[in-house]
Order: sequence, then C-alpha cells, then structure tokens
Amino acid sequence: MQVNEIYMRRALGLARHGLLDASPNPMVGAVIVSPDSRIIGEGWHRRCGEGHAEVNAIASVTDPALLMDSTMYVTLEPCSHYGKTPPCAGLIISKRIPRVVVGCLDPFEKVSGRGVAMLREAGVEVVTGCLESECVDLNRKFMTAHRLRRPFVTLKWAESADGYIDGHISPPVTSMLVHKLRATHDAILVGSGTALADRPSLDTRHYAGRSPLRIILDRRGRVPADLLTPGTIVYSDHDSLIDVLSDLYSAKKVTSLLVEGGAQIHEAFLRDGLWDDIRIERGAIPIGGNVKAPRLTPDCWVVGTETIDGNTIINITR
Repeated sequence: MQVNEIYMRRALGLARHGLLDASPNPMVGAVIVSPDSRIIGEGWHRRCGEGHAEVNAIASVTDPALLMDSTMYVTLEPCSHYGKTPPCAGLIISKRIPRVVVGCLDPFEKVSGRGVAMLREAGVEVVTGCLESECVDLNRKFMTAHRLRRPFVTLKWAESADGYIDGHISPPVTSMLVHKLRATHDAILVGSGTALADRPSLDTRHYAGRSPLRIILDRRGRVPADLLTPGTIVYSDHDSLIDVLSDLYSAKKVTSLLVEGGAQIHEAFLRDGLWDDIRIERGAIPIGGNVKAPRLTPDCWVVGTETIDGNTIINITR
C-alpha cells in the first residue's frame, strides 16, 4: 500500500464518526503528518455548524511550528467560501502547510475545484484523487444531492413472503435498524394514506440518532391538524415529485430523503426514476392482502441480503 493511501484510510476512518451529525454537510476526516512520518494532528467534522475536519486537525497539533513542514491528508477538497465557518483552504494557507493530499473534489457549487485552485495559487503542492472512489462513496448522499440538485432518495418498505405490504413484520432488531436508517437521513416522507392509517411517529426513538424532518404528501388535504407533530411539512399543491424534491433541496437544505410509503408513493418514485437506494424487509410467511408491494424496475441491482430473526433484508441500488 502506498504511503498516501495509509494516511487517507486513517482520514476515512475518522470521517465516519460524523455519520449521525455532520449532515447536511459531508463527512470529512483529516490527518496531518510530519516529515518523519508521525501523525501530529487529526480531526473530523463532528457536527454541522461546527469546525471542519481541517480546523479540528490543525487545532490538535501541539507544536504549530511543525505544520510548515507537514502534509495534510483530507478526504474531501477543502472549502473555499465563507459559510457557517471560514474557508479551510485559507486556514491551510495561513498555517503555511506546504502539501495537501485530497481524496476527492467537492461537487458543491460554491467549492467545486475552487478549494484546490486556491491552494495551488498560494504555492501549496496539492495531490488529488487518493482513494477517490472510497472517498466519493463515503458521501454518496451528499455527492448525489449536489450533482442532481435533489436529495438522495432511499425507498423503504416491508413485505410478506408472497409480496404484500406488511408494516407489522419487523422484530425488535430490524425495527432498531429502521430507526438507524432514519437517523442517517435528513428527512422522511410518507403519503397521506399512510399518515392516516398508521399515524407513524417517524422518529428515532429506538436509536440514538436525531429524528429526521417529517414530510407528508397530501394533495387532497385529508390529514387533520391534530395529526401533525410540530415541524412537519405538508406538501398539498405540488405538481410533481421532482418539484417536491427540488424544494426540499433548495429551500430546506435536505440532502437525503427516506421514503416510507405507502405503496402508491413508492410506485410513483420508481416510475419517475427518482430513487437511489431501496431497502426491503421481506417476511418468511405468506399473508395475502389487499396491497401488493411495489414492482421493481429493470435498473434495480441487489447489492446485499441479510437474514435477521427470520426476515430477509434486501439492499438495492442502481
């Protein structure tokens, strides 16, 4: 393994600590290495609105004089704009760090190559593309959202062995995993039928992560006000699903959306090609029923299956 890859893998490991709190910002890790191959500083982006990985890594260095001879490894291109925090590229330049190894470029329009350009213009040696595919995959949701200008969409449903929707087949362990899935998405969406029939809380009470923003699609105005928990957003006059997704991305800063039903909502997302991942929990017992599970489209690709307490979890991408 090349030296650059060794330290970038460490940075990737650090970045993953931001899984539950970094969004809608990306998960980012940074490692600072001295000329004698010692790690003298490291950090990750812990929470949106707080210091970025580069800031935290630099702050952890006990002897700042060492920075002037060191290399920084960072999984994502340093930012070049003022947001909730100053630009990291500017901080790197001010600390006179001479060399930066970057995992992948940032697709966010306010960065998108400008961070690397800013560093190079200041005389910093910049190496890009180190473990690029792994760094991109780490932030699939973030990358997809800013590339397509809509949230990354995960469809989730539970079905019986004979292919009927069944929202009551999940044992405690898979229920907890569903709440973990909710915690890793910015928002969660259901249709008015599901809201009325199940009165779902759409929270993460069985997992430690934060609850997502709640979205209800209600064209016919059927959902009463007393059913809406504080902060719930209702879309009642949207023309299409892409309009809803565009608004969530541009106005609500949502980069990932979990769609939990019902079947007609799932069918609509599948029909319009507005999805990125699918999670199906399939029970072992046929039950019959009135509502068939959504029909998968030809571009579905099963990437993994797992059996938990008799149920099969099927993970699909495209």
